[in-house]
Amino acid sequence: MASAVHSQSPKESDYYRITTFETPIGEVIEASGFQMMPDGSLAVCSRRGDVFLGRDPLAKQVGADQFSFFARGLHEPLSLAWRDGWLYATQRPEVTRMRDTDGDGAADEFETVADGWGVSADYHEYAFGSKFDADGNMAVALCLTGSFNSDVLYRGWAMKITPDGQTLPLSSGVRSPGGIGSDSKGRWFYTDNQGPWNGTCALKPLLPGKFVGHPGGFQWYRDAEQTMGPQPREPQSGSRMHTESDRIPELEMPAVLFPYNKMGKSASGIACDTTDGKFGPFKNQLFVADQSASTIMRVFLEEIDGHVQGVCFPFRSGFASGNVGVEMAP
Repeated sequence: MASAVHSQSPKESDYYRITTFETPIGEVIEASGFQMMPDGSLAVCSRRGDVFLGRDPLAKQVGADQFSFFARGLHEPLSLAWRDGWLYATQRPEVTRMRDTDGDGAADEFETVADGWGVSADYHEYAFGSKFDADGNMAVALCLTGSFNSDVLYRGWAMKITPDGQTLPLSSGVRSPGGIGSDSKGRWFYTDNQGPWNGTCALKPLLPGKFVGHPGGFQWYRDAEQTMGPQPREPQSGSRMHTESDRIPELEMPAVLFPYNKMGKSASGIACDTTDGKFGPFKNQLFVADQSASTIMRVFLEEIDGHVQGVCFPFRSGFASGNVGVEMAP
């Protein structure tokens, strides 16, 4: 009897169903970022440089005829945000905003908002942008050049984009971000991926003036000292980060370390449940994607003595492709 009851126990997939969107024939949508639009449609950017609009994205079935294109020809946009009538896209070399002024459903006005970092021909120099905070600021996390180096300005850093378009250094020590977002208190976090100076993927806080672990971009302290202060000491290879944090005051420890392989290998997008219970018993928790495992994880955070720590849980698996961006509908 016990095993029979157990076999009938409800599963998360009974309540949190996956809907596969039918995409237009001839279009390759390598979805990287999402933004719910004021009219209820869903903006989707593709790594290949396109932005699509999906009408009625919460329907039980989403067909190819529900998609239209909003913009073409961007340079690897990986994140979207909305503010004051403009759709913002974080591209590899800049943050761009765009809008449709003639009402035909496609963007016809484009403006560069911020481009205060470098870009080379290296494949690894991704850029991820956050949503806007309460003051109209955005954060951008910039991949290193490769896994070790920072060949052009501020690669391996997180930057703050102000409402007037200033690009200001925020945190150093970034390696290979897969996403960036905020919690219910408006604090920015990003996901960093396993590799040099990162034993496993992690959720890391982005705090002004802090260092988050990878010294590959330290050379840019010469440009950032007014904002960031002097360059920190480098961590010692072969040591442990919790040991190095006692030696390096600027080093901020990760909030969550995702157990490698058990919780995926490529942590990516971040969304916070701000629905006040509409999505279930997860109020103010984070949902974090993983690209390689095609999963969504759930993260609970707490603050102890001024530092954020947390725990992660599996949430949903079985997606048909690697997950990058994550968007929470209202």
